[in-house]
Amino acid sequence: MAHVNATRTAAYGVSIPRDSMVQRPDCLSKDGKTTIPGGLSMFNEAYAIGGAGCTERTVEQLTGIRIDHFVVVDFNGFKHMVDALGGVEVCVPKPVHDTVGHINLKAGTYTVTGQQALDYVRVRHDLGAPTGDIGRMKRQQTFISAMIKKVVSAGTLANPVRLLKFLDAATNSLTTDPGFANLKQLASLGSSLKSIGLDHVKFITVPWEPWVQDPNRVAWKPEASGLWRLIRRDRQLTPEYDSDAVTPGSGSSASAGASTSASAIGSPSGTSSPGTQTPSSTPTKTEEQKKADAEAAGLCT
Repeated sequence: MAHVNATRTAAYGVSIPRDSMVQRPDCLSKDGKTTIPGGLSMFNEAYAIGGAGCTERTVEQLTGIRIDHFVVVDFNGFKHMVDALGGVEVCVPKPVHDTVGHINLKAGTYTVTGQQALDYVRVRHDLGAPTGDIGRMKRQQTFISAMIKKVVSAGTLANPVRLLKFLDAATNSLTTDPGFANLKQLASLGSSLKSIGLDHVKFITVPWEPWVQDPNRVAWKPEASGLWRLIRRDRQLTPEYDSDAVTPGSGSSASAGASTSASAIGSPSGTSSPGTQTPSSTPTKTEEQKKADAEAAGLCT
């Protein structure tokens, strides 16, 4: 979930783990013909049964936040966005040979485009294996931050012609609500963010803990309600939530620095080692702990 404040001076994205156990509301099926009863389920089931509409409805019910727009990015759309930027620089800490996902990546810092970029953000059975989906989510946040930095450094947001060209190339495989269906509307939002400052764009993860009934599932911690309250009121994030945020202002590539370490790293959410969980992060983590978390997520430090 992305939030841009009213004065266009700050923006932040909140990742919701796909294996979060939540109370999903009743939703229409994707064809709109059947009502699927709600109940306790994993968060990602909302999209599986009802697409973007059910996901939006679920988020609104869980957070009390009205969602104004949605964008669905498929694999082709993601590759097109990266290619439209001329690639994004990443740092891969070790060679990747994922025999499950059939993904191979060389170690080092280099620019990835298209399929390589998609492989980098999707791999979890080799790179970042100890942290499963939670660690992969942190790597995805870091990659998106690197994308944002490249968009800003290239002057794309400040150049209407360049911005429209980028959006035209990037949105061929996107699905949006009617309000975002027009490129000029998307461009208008992009232009309004041109002076926001990279340090004021942050990516965080909803506070979580292992679900008591299954350590490979996630439950939101009580602190999550405070996070949603800040967003509802359009308030600045407090250190309780953003001390470990990923920000485009912290590095030149998709690698981890002091402020891009994992804010929620453990074995829940799709891993096979329930006996190795670590608690979610707190503002009191040492730099050594942050570095260890980042490395476990498959990020360079």
